[in-house]
Formats: sequence, C-alpha cells, structure tokens
Amino acid sequence: MKSTFSVLFYPKRNDINSAREAPVYMRVTVNGRRVELSTHRKVKVAKWNHKAGKLSGTKDEVRDFNNYLDALRNKIYNIHQQLLRSGTKITSQAIKNSYLGKGEKQMMLLEIFQNHNEQMEMLIGKEYALSTVKKYKTAYKHLKNFLAYKFKLKDIPIERINHSFITSFEFYLKSVKNCNHNSTIKYIKNFKKIVIIALSNGWIDKDPFINYKVHMKTVEREFLSKEEIQMMLYKKLHTARLEQVRDVFIFCCYTGLSYSDVKKLTKNNLVKGIDGEMWIKTNRVKTNTPSNIPLLLTALMILDNYKDHIEVVNNDVLLPVLSNQKSNAYLKEIADLCGIKKNLTTHLARHTFATTITLSNGVPIESVSKMLGHKSLRTTQHYAKILDRKVSDDMSILKSKLIHLNKNNESFSEK
Repeated sequence: MKSTFSVLFYPKRNDINSAREAPVYMRVTVNGRRVELSTHRKVKVAKWNHKAGKLSGTKDEVRDFNNYLDALRNKIYNIHQQLLRSGTKITSQAIKNSYLGKGEKQMMLLEIFQNHNEQMEMLIGKEYALSTVKKYKTAYKHLKNFLAYKFKLKDIPIERINHSFITSFEFYLKSVKNCNHNSTIKYIKNFKKIVIIALSNGWIDKDPFINYKVHMKTVEREFLSKEEIQMMLYKKLHTARLEQVRDVFIFCCYTGLSYSDVKKLTKNNLVKGIDGEMWIKTNRVKTNTPSNIPLLLTALMILDNYKDHIEVVNNDVLLPVLSNQKSNAYLKEIADLCGIKKNLTTHLARHTFATTITLSNGVPIESVSKMLGHKSLRTTQHYAKILDRKVSDDMSILKSKLIHLNKNNESFSEK
C-alpha cells in the first residue's frame, strides 16, 4: 500500500476575533490520519488564499508571513525524512511529537509478549492451563533468541514486524532449532496472538500475517491394537512400579483421560451416572471442558485394585500416578518387555481409547468427542481414520455372508 503524506495551512474560522482575524493552523496528514499544529500567527480571513494555502498580496509583511509558513512546511518535511531514514514508523502523531520535541514511546515486541505472558500466568487455573502458559513462554524464548541470532537485537519495535520477519522466524525454528513443521506453526501461532494484540491496540496499522498462509500437517497418531492391550494387561512384570504405571496407562486406555486429567482425579470425580453405573465426571485441565465417562469393567477393576494403596488413601486420589517423565520412562521399558515396537507414552493411551476402544467398536463419534472433552467435533475426527479399518472389517463380514448366501442359492438351484 502506497504511503500518503501532506501538509496544509488554513485559518480557523470558528475562532475569528473582532478584527476579523483567525489563528492559522498547520494540518499534517499521513495515510489519512491527521494532526493539527498551531503556527502561533493570525491573519485577516479576507486576505487568505484558500487554493494556495497562504496570504494573497506582495507587501513585505505578506511575503514575510508566507516565508514563515514555508519554513514550517520545510521543517515538517525534514522531520518526515529523518523518520524515514531511521526506519521509524511514520505517523502523523510521530511527526507532531518530533516537531514539539516530544519522544513517542515505541511499543516493543518482546515487551508486549512478556506482559501478555505475565497476565496469562496470573490466570492459571481460571482461564488458562499451566501447559498453555508454558507454550507461550517457550515461544517467547524462541523469539528472543531469534532476534539475537538474526538481528543482534534484544528487542524490536512491533511496527517493524513484516512478512519477511515471519518467514525468517519460521526458517530459524525449522533449521537452527530443529523444530518439526507442526511445532513451528504452533510457536508462530503464539507469536501471531501478540501481533493481533498490537493491531487491536492501534500500535500497528496492518496485519503482517495477512499473506502468510501455512497449515498443520496431518500426523498419523499411534495407538495400541486390542491384542497389544491384552498383552500389556496380562504381562507379568518384575516390579510393583512397572505394574503401577502399566495399570494407570491401561486405565487411561479405557477412559480416554490424559495424564494431567488422571493425575488430579479424586473420589469426588467418581459418581453414579444416570444409568445407575459408575462414571468419571471431571473438567479437563487443558481446556476446562467437561469430560463425563461411563466406566468400563477393566477400568473399574483397576480402581478397585488400588483403593487401599497408601498413596490413594493418604492423598485422596483415585490412582497412584507417578510424574509424567517417570511414567514415560517406565512405559518404554514395559513396551520392550511386551515386544511392542510403538513409542509408548502416557498420551498414546488417549489415542487408544478414541480408536481401538470406542470408534472401532461402533461408538458414535459424537459420544467419543463428548467423553474426550473436545470442544469441536473436528478435533475428534483426527481419530476417525480407524473407521476405515472398521468399514473394511464390516465389509469382509458382508462379503462372507454374501458368499455363503450364493452357495446356498446354488445348492437350492441344483435341487
């Protein structure tokens, strides 16, 4: 978009005195936004040339006055050139501040980002999950390191963010920081929120993301098959710790709860549902959305096995859950012992519930979405690929029935 800039002089007619004189003002306009500055001079309105923007006449006093206006105009043009050379964002207000000798405080990217993160941190547990705040903090750290790496800067004015800056940041994340595509896009989305804040506050005039288009790549989520679940469930493990981690993992496979959700479960979350059976009713840590799950027999048996466990009794929890780091380490050991080649993590249990336990057994996707506590059905549809396998299995059964039916028809015809 082409920048526009103009300087205009005019007498303020609503401030005419008894001598028919009006104060002359200078109007500076940049991209349609204007400011007014007093020239501290008055003129006879009748002698003002509106088209030329100056006094009409050839007398010395007229010539002196018009020269004065020209000097003011030149001063404004010089300020405009100085701002242009310094790389500062040119606005009518910036020109006015410079003319009056006032320094306009520039809004800095990392300063805005840091303030945003501090506000988020104060709202943990009210509007944001701790994990969400940590992601924004990581995005901030990446951006700070990028500024030092690329520009040798500690911070940068928000108005200097453009399309080139965004694409360079993306390249930095993928090349220098070795982030995968989806992680990179997530960090850039966090960064984009800061730009939107700046746009909403009028600190920038246009959105630098307007022509930046990227999409997340579809990730093939791993999950356990029913055979692998059974293998884990009945595998004789050599330590109580391994059995404990295995049992919590299997519980998550049969409930769809994430690690953070199962860790915070208390006896208050175990309630009798509308069907008279036992349910888990909780709000997800990540999104604070309700997640109500009828408990299957395997999940109930695991809860019963641990009801007298010392950690369950002393801490008023439903299950003794280790730290996520320790759980994942033990799960890798369990996978080796069971001969499971997949990357076993606490979150894989949630994928297993969505696919192997529910969708592949004909549970409607709307019900699965509700149990998982998803805000949108689109999120649950990532798991729907398992339905292709179920369609294949169902069609195989149909084929067998049709073959059997055809054979019976052929036998009947021969008779």
